[in-house]
Amino acid sequence: MKMNIKNDAGLMTLSLRLVVGWTYFSALYRRTVLTDKLNPEISGYIGEKFNHFLPHALGIKPIIQYLVENPDWLWWAMVIFTLVEGIVGLMIMLGAFTRLMSVGVFGLAMGILLGSGWIGTTCLDEWQIGVLGIATGFVLFLTGSGKYSIDHYLLQHNYDFTKKKWFAWMASGELPVKAHLYSKLVLAGSLAILGISLMTNQIFHGGLWGPLHNKSVKPKLEITEGKLTDEGVEFNVFRTEGVDVYGAWIIDVEVKDSAGNKVFGLSNEELATMDPASIENYYVAKVKPGKHSLVIPLGGKAKINLIASELTGLTEGTYTLKITDISGASWDYQLKK
Repeated sequence: MKMNIKNDAGLMTLSLRLVVGWTYFSALYRRTVLTDKLNPEISGYIGEKFNHFLPHALGIKPIIQYLVENPDWLWWAMVIFTLVEGIVGLMIMLGAFTRLMSVGVFGLAMGILLGSGWIGTTCLDEWQIGVLGIATGFVLFLTGSGKYSIDHYLLQHNYDFTKKKWFAWMASGELPVKAHLYSKLVLAGSLAILGISLMTNQIFHGGLWGPLHNKSVKPKLEITEGKLTDEGVEFNVFRTEGVDVYGAWIIDVEVKDSAGNKVFGLSNEELATMDPASIENYYVAKVKPGKHSLVIPLGGKAKINLIASELTGLTEGTYTLKITDISGASWDYQLKK
């Protein structure tokens, strides 16, 4: 005997609501209950993770840069962002004002995609989270919630406000869209999301045509505004690529003359014990001496001023500043005297 199962799209997306809702609500839970990730003075501060997004963020880079340059505003942004994630996640799980919350899912996922879609050492982690979140938000907007939801409870009790058009747009129930337009809405939205997915996949990873690239695998430093001073050498260093969960470990900084002769150098032990006052950080992700080397986190940028008597009496000419990572990678910058 066949069961008569009602084709209830809102009910069928229950697993999506619960899982996606938890991924967002758990952000609030992790950062406040399991550990304190909203304290700027404690290791693991979420603002530093946000700083990691900076080098290759798409479209929203100026916003990220402004926030990481202004720690007070950054803290407020992280608190508000965390609260929004928690509220959206909980409401999606409960099925309360599902369509309004689905817009929140869409927006949060878009922020993740544009900010950190380029990060991911193995499976393009952040890009996948972003594009799947966008698609899920759109699906939940179309379906609303089914039987196991607060929206359904309100509809079943036939409250007056549930008969208003705004309730259908913000919560659940049949969307007030004409039948001949509904399929076009689904097609247009789906194609737009596919377009966003393909575009960001190509921009961040070269996923459509080569070469494929992953900016999270190897560290990369940018050296700018380097100059020889009356007291030594000064330069900016900015880490733009590499794994986000630990820093680049700089084990050697040296200056060579045009013949390749070393005129100044700092070993890993000297870098580990260098004066923190010689490092002027621009952002919340700090360049700082570590236990065995100088540590430069992803997104970290600093002006470094090294006082060295060996560099005070140099003759005019071209010199090379060389910075070497523990991996063996190195970066050069031409200095003029």
